[in-house]
Amino acid sequence: MNISKMFEILYWVWIASELFLQLATRTSRSQGQLKDRGSLWLLLTAIFASVWAASYYSDTHPHNMLGGAHWLRPAALVIMLAGFAIRWTAILSLGSSFSTNVAIHSTQTLRTTGVYRWVRHPSYSGMLLNFAAVGIYQRNWISLAIVLLFPTAALIYRIHVEESALLEAFGAQYADYSTTTRRLVPGIY
Repeated sequence: MNISKMFEILYWVWIASELFLQLATRTSRSQGQLKDRGSLWLLLTAIFASVWAASYYSDTHPHNMLGGAHWLRPAALVIMLAGFAIRWTAILSLGSSFSTNVAIHSTQTLRTTGVYRWVRHPSYSGMLLNFAAVGIYQRNWISLAIVLLFPTAALIYRIHVEESALLEAFGAQYADYSTTTRRLVPGIY
């Protein structure tokens, strides 16, 4: 099996897993306090519009990233695998506390171990790696910018919404955790 086929399979597994998460983990009003403030719909719109636009642009314009270097495709596959692994490790470690919409459950506790000891939002870090992989695979600078810029902006808004809800729910415990752990990239942001 060649790199293109492996990337295509992994890409569709990623899309299917995201759709599954939307269906299986969304919190209803009866299950917890919803604090989403429209961030889920903004994020989904930014993701799907950006992935579509980046793919369209890449299909209609030359591969200009590092001269269209073919070695970028295996690198994109590795980045996609890393992003997928980080995202699912974060999701699985939260267990029933994970929700695709921002919601606080009455039995929820603050998770600060595992991947959460490195960053406060590792599932989003993994998601950003997946976006980067898609852009790098397309080997076009504009496609990479499209697929990173708009979802990242939506994620930053969502992180703001989520952190407000977590601070409200966990108070000083979350404030202390926030001072020692970065949001998305260990030691940087």
